[in-house]
Amino acid sequence: MNGRRDFLKCLAGGVVAGFPTILPSSALGRDGFVAPSDKIVMGAIGVGRQGSGDMRGFLMLPDVHVAAICDVNQATRERIAAVVNRRYNDTACATYNDFREVLERSDIDALVIATGERWHPLIASAAARASKHMYCEKPLCLSVAAAKAVREAVNENGVSFQFGTQQRSTFYYRHAVELVRNGRIGEVKTIMVGSVRGPDDTLYGEIKEPPLGFDYDMWLGPSPWAPYSDMRVSIAAWLFISDYGLGCLDGAWGIHDIDIAQWVANADNTGPVEVESQAATFYTDIRDVPHDYTVEHRYASGIRLIHMDMATARKRAPEFNSLPSTGATVIFGSEGWIFVSRDGIVTHPESLASEKIGPNQIQVIRSGDHRRNLLDAIRSGQKTICNIEVAVRDQTVVQQEYIALSLGRKLRWDPVAEYFVDDPEANKWLSRPMRSPWHM
Repeated sequence: MNGRRDFLKCLAGGVVAGFPTILPSSALGRDGFVAPSDKIVMGAIGVGRQGSGDMRGFLMLPDVHVAAICDVNQATRERIAAVVNRRYNDTACATYNDFREVLERSDIDALVIATGERWHPLIASAAARASKHMYCEKPLCLSVAAAKAVREAVNENGVSFQFGTQQRSTFYYRHAVELVRNGRIGEVKTIMVGSVRGPDDTLYGEIKEPPLGFDYDMWLGPSPWAPYSDMRVSIAAWLFISDYGLGCLDGAWGIHDIDIAQWVANADNTGPVEVESQAATFYTDIRDVPHDYTVEHRYASGIRLIHMDMATARKRAPEFNSLPSTGATVIFGSEGWIFVSRDGIVTHPESLASEKIGPNQIQVIRSGDHRRNLLDAIRSGQKTICNIEVAVRDQTVVQQEYIALSLGRKLRWDPVAEYFVDDPEANKWLSRPMRSPWHM
């Protein structure tokens, strides 16, 4: 066995030299000590607001060693590398502008990928081919084709993949799903999702030269070329420019809520068979994605999924006022309903919220820490709670919505073949060209 990486592979296989793997508690940090050879070495690619938060979370874990920071902004990568160095009291953390240099390092076992969805498919696919496990932030992609390409790379190379939809690793959402699975509200009829509504401002950007130390060409990556402005690369704008993101429908929290709806519908390996645009207004400044929206899906089971901005949701269903949440899911059954958000759970009948799900009842995978769930999967070879199939199916729902809203009509979807039924126009939206020299 040649070092830590081979050892981790043996752990995932469950055997070492013919014997079951029993890892001492010290190797997992349970007594405060972790041997260096037992630590999972990580790199972080994209360390802006979201990525730096993810990195800091892993940095605090005793069985992780962060060895590399990559970002196209020199000031950002140097600042975050300094955080790592202070943690370890050394100056060993390497910095990179180009993610490919990180992938070339044979000592790195796993990555945090948080560059923005325009880059996620390319980096995640390349990481899988380099045998790197990964925590990939949401959204995964800007097209169904790109999501499927990541799935193929992850599955072919047998790496662990955790999608950054961490609500599944919290009690409120897990409890809501287990109440549904155990029939506490009867037959599920409708799932309503209220997501954050886009800001009501107007944004434009002054064209100028990129600042020194900021690799704008690398920031754009596979996206079409556009002139630089400070506004374009600010999170207030790029999340809502369709070349880089789909706004509140997706990366600005919509994907979190869709992930829970998919979990409730028990649809992690499938998805809705119909989607219909009901209402939307689009930004018309530097941004161009939906500002407010209502879109309805139907699953083969008959369950309806209605995704709305939260302002619309509160007007449509009073249950959304159960708690002052910026985003929430309401599950309507034949015998009751459940409101669930990051702020809590409210049910009708009221007693359901405090009901215990026992060991002999239906339970879903239980994770109390999204990052730890990935590390456990790396060591055990088991799937994560938000594995690559979950990610692809979540993103497909969002893509269905965006395409239906853009075309302004109803579409039918084949969840096995993964394309729209008898609709060449809609199917053209399932992939996007990439700016040279980038390609999947």
